[in-house]
Amino acid sequence: MRKKKGYSGVAILTRREPDHVETGMGIEKYDNEGRFLRADYGDLSIVSVYHPSGTSGDERQAFKMEWLEDFQKYVVELQKTCQKLILCGDYNICHEPIDIHDPVRNATNSGFLPEEREWMTRFLDAGFIDTFRFLNPEKQQYTWWSYRFNARKNNKGWRIDYCMVSEPVKPLLKSAYILNDAVHSDHCPAVLEIE
Repeated sequence: MRKKKGYSGVAILTRREPDHVETGMGIEKYDNEGRFLRADYGDLSIVSVYHPSGTSGDERQAFKMEWLEDFQKYVVELQKTCQKLILCGDYNICHEPIDIHDPVRNATNSGFLPEEREWMTRFLDAGFIDTFRFLNPEKQQYTWWSYRFNARKNNKGWRIDYCMVSEPVKPLLKSAYILNDAVHSDHCPAVLEIE
């Protein structure tokens, strides 16, 4: 699905074969980067998504902002036929100050820019739920740490990985948590359990 080897990509590991699998969003410039995968199980659709990072410069930041708008349009439209959506992955955005170890000094960094945070607010207002924050309103935990400056050891992290759901999934929510002790990369797993 992606054209640039080793650059990006998403996956869904499952014990049960999906009824249908959709690769990409039908938008070539994003699908070439392997950023979206959907698996349908009855009336429930699970998405693995990898939002672009803007940390490499203005061009990629502009690409990220375009992606965010197109992604939202796509999933809002998708929700007309797939009402129960679970959208999990690396969003590359910290939404609120509680989601980042140093909101003041990071206020001008990609991932915590005002326009990214505003997009996240609009996305949530469009009928989606940040399950970790919904079920853990005061908990300050992170899903990503820089490899530099002993960031993980000192817990100077960012919560940029989310399990988002559409409103019709809300009654199914059981728990949402982060596995901080799982060390396999600069990220750790964000987990959502549903009934």
